[in-house]
Parts: sequence; C-alpha cells; structure tokens
Amino acid sequence: MPKIHLLLADAGAAALATAAYFGFQEGGRPFWVVALVVAAIGPPLAVRRLWPLPALAVVALGSFAAVALDLTREPLLPVSFVLYVVGLSVPAARAIPALVTTLIGTAAVLLTASPDSLFDAPVEASLLLWLIMSAAWGAGRAVRVMRARETRRQAFRAEEALTGERLRIARELHDVVAHSMSLIAVKASVANHVAEQNPGEARDALRVIEETSRGTLTELRRLLGVLRSPDGAELAPSPGIGDLGKLAEHAREAGIEVTLRVDDRLDLPESLSLSVHRIVQESLTNVVKHAAAKHCEVVVSVDERDIRIEVTDDGRGPGAGSGGHGLLGMRERVMMYGGAFEAGAAPTGGFRVSARLPREPDEVKR
Repeated sequence: MPKIHLLLADAGAAALATAAYFGFQEGGRPFWVVALVVAAIGPPLAVRRLWPLPALAVVALGSFAAVALDLTREPLLPVSFVLYVVGLSVPAARAIPALVTTLIGTAAVLLTASPDSLFDAPVEASLLLWLIMSAAWGAGRAVRVMRARETRRQAFRAEEALTGERLRIARELHDVVAHSMSLIAVKASVANHVAEQNPGEARDALRVIEETSRGTLTELRRLLGVLRSPDGAELAPSPGIGDLGKLAEHAREAGIEVTLRVDDRLDLPESLSLSVHRIVQESLTNVVKHAAAKHCEVVVSVDERDIRIEVTDDGRGPGAGSGGHGLLGMRERVMMYGGAFEAGAAPTGGFRVSARLPREPDEVKR
C-alpha cells in the first residue's frame, strides 16, 4: 500500500491536470466531448500508484483522443507521469509490453493526425515523446532496481547479524558447558575416590555437583530462551563482572586456590561486562581442566582507556590442552572489540592469559 502522502500528492496532480486540460481545449468541441476526454486523463492520475496498468490504459486512451481532437498543446505528458510508476512498481514481464504498446500508440496517433493538427512535424514529435516516455519509464525502473538492491543488502545484513548471533550463542553455550562440566567432572572424580573412606567429603562433592548442575541448567535455559523468543529478547540478565566471585568460588571448590582482584571502578555496558565474565570463566575452566595448578590469580583492572584481564596459574604451563576452542573463543571475543589477547607461558612458570578490551570500542565487529 503506497504511503498516504504520495496518494495525496497524486490527487493534487490529478486535480491540476484536470483543470489544465479544461483550459487547453481547442477547436470548439462540444463540452461533453471535452469533459469525457479530460475525465479519462486527469482523475486516473490519482490512482496511478494503486492500479498503474489500468491507469496507464485509461490515461493513454484519453491522451490519444485529446491529440486526435486537437484539444491540447501538451500531448501525452500525463502518460509519462503514469509510465514512471509502471516502471517503478510493475514487473518487467508486464512493464516492458506496456511501454512498447504506449510508444506504438503514440506514434500511430501523431502520424495519423489530421493535416490541420497542432503538430507540423509528427515524426520529430513522435521521437521527442518517445524519448520523454522512455526516460520516465527508465527512471522508475532504475529506482525499482536500486530499491531491490537495497532490500537484498538489508536481507544480507540481517542474515549476517543472525549468523553472528548464532555464533555468539554457540560461544556462550561452549563457555557455560565447558566450565560447568569441568567442575562436575573434577568433583565426581573426588566423590568416587573418597566415597568409602570419607563419606562427608563425598557428600560435599555431590553438593557442588548438584549446585553447579542447577546453575548451568538455569543459564542454558536463558540462552535457549533467546533462540525461542520471537524478538530475540533475553529472558534473564546476562552474567557479568558482578558474578566473577561465583566463578572463583567454583574453582576453589575444584581444589584451586583463587585470588580475585577486581577494580571497583568498573562500570561497563552489559556486552563488555559479559565478555569479561566469559574470558575469566574460560580461563578458570582451562586451569581446572589442564593446568594441574594449586594457585591461580585473577586480576581485572581498568584505566581511562582499557579494561585489562590477567589470569595466571602456577601449573604445568602450555601443553596439549592449551590450544582448543576455549582460547579461540576468548581471542574472538577480544578481537570483536578491537582489543589485544595473549596466552602462553607465564614468566614465573605456569600459564598466563592476558586480554585488553577498549572501554569505548568504536565499533563491534561481527
């Protein structure tokens, strides 16, 4: 449905054309003949966007009659007005035949006009009107092509954004599942080894497994809710810097002594806060799974420009397990904000993850 202001503009153009053609009448024709011809030319212009091909047929016939009866010195210009909309809104399979038929009709009317016609040079007039009509039709066609191209661009950008969102959710799922399952695996192993000798410690391990499982299910439901929600709205707040203490506590329950230092000046947007949380989460997951460490230090600091994250452990350093999807996911998160990421052997032994995120990134890259 065309916009209302365009329909109002067409109605105004139709009124002007109707008034103008009544003023251009020539040759002393009866009023009813003039009225009938003008009614075929002017009013249909008001509905050219609603019914372009019927409007073109009526306006063209009325204009041909006006030319044949010598009623106007402005022949067939309303036809060009309608041809623009035909080129704009009608598919090529019907728009091209409509243009060709109109051009043929124009030439036929001008070349067969009576000798006392207004046109002393019908061939030249035909060529000029062909040029004007073709230009109007071509302008509409060009606008149609540009709009279609922009629509495809928007569809591509929407698909690209959807793909990026799916990748983001995949990273979220990886981080949540990897962290939680690592802790559950460690605690299950502990419970299995001490079940007979130390039932109390086994119960503590099972309690940690239960709490971790429940928390993981809650977060998985949140992530899956994003996929199911029609508008993509998240159903619960995303984890952030305020939840780093829980990550440290989970690592402690897995037997790692964690020192957590977080700058109290941190006040970040949700997306940045989530990225900091996930980077620390994945780093601690790697410590639990691969490092065989006793102590781990997590430092999150901030200055005027950057947020800095450092996770250092005293474990066995880089090994076979240090190059998986976890490090790739952390690197992608950092690169998305135009930051810097390093992971490798710490100067004092063990493994060190270092990330720098701009506090106000210019543009998030998908």
